Amino acid sequence: MLWMSSLKLSLKQVPQTKLDMTRLPPQSDPPLPPRQTLPTMYDLPSDNPEEPGLPDEFHFLQPLLLFLTFVPPNWNPDMVFSACDLNLYYDFRHSGRYKRPDWFGVVGVSRLYEERDMRLSYVVWQEQVSPFVVVELLSPGTDDEDLGQTVSEPGKPPTKWEVYEQILRVPYYVVFSRYTEQLQVFHLVDGHYEPAELTQGRLLIPELELSLGLWRGSFQSFNRLWLRWMTAEGELIPLPDEKAAAAEQRVEQLAARLRELGVDPDQVV
Repeated sequence: MLWMSSLKLSLKQVPQTKLDMTRLPPQSDPPLPPRQTLPTMYDLPSDNPEEPGLPDEFHFLQPLLLFLTFVPPNWNPDMVFSACDLNLYYDFRHSGRYKRPDWFGVVGVSRLYEERDMRLSYVVWQEQVSPFVVVELLSPGTDDEDLGQTVSEPGKPPTKWEVYEQILRVPYYVVFSRYTEQLQVFHLVDGHYEPAELTQGRLLIPELELSLGLWRGSFQSFNRLWLRWMTAEGELIPLPDEKAAAAEQRVEQLAARLRELGVDPDQVV
């Protein structure tokens, strides 16, 4: 048949490549499974060498915990914005330059962009309000820049420290390492960052009526040390599921009290 002849002819025209056996790793007899022979997550990079510090799993969960518990009681929630891993454009003279904090919080700005849309990024010269607090999570490739131990080269974009301190003038800059479990906090004083004093291990922020400290507990099934927002007195700002659990517990306590008084709680309207 004509189509079979055409198919055979086309197959002959396809370049045939031979497998170079000398490039393959030696195999044991019997061969070991790939799980034992191929690289693990500890052997492969979790970041882009051209953009170090890209998130691992902790860099997703820790900012999420901060996002869920950032509730300043003296601010209308509609005038509070916080974000995780969102582009922060800081210089109108170089409009393409940005930093990408692990988490940052702003007060005095609409929760929605122009009160109608979710933000694609945070553009300071449009918002007219700089972040009030920024949190960076240390990574092996970014620790020097995060802690202000590097200086930008002439003609190059400024470092994170330089942007937060000298351009945006962020009042509070927080750095946390999950590897050493060390919390470092800096407060803007006379235009420069100075180590902030901690009260019982917590950073008190009177302007927000909040404090920020370390908490050991379970979040998303991981029990470890976390950075978490608290009240000024040190009580945890509850997560949504914690609020629901507390409400359910109060209902159960009320029902138990009614039974003690001889009242069937199911009959109470």
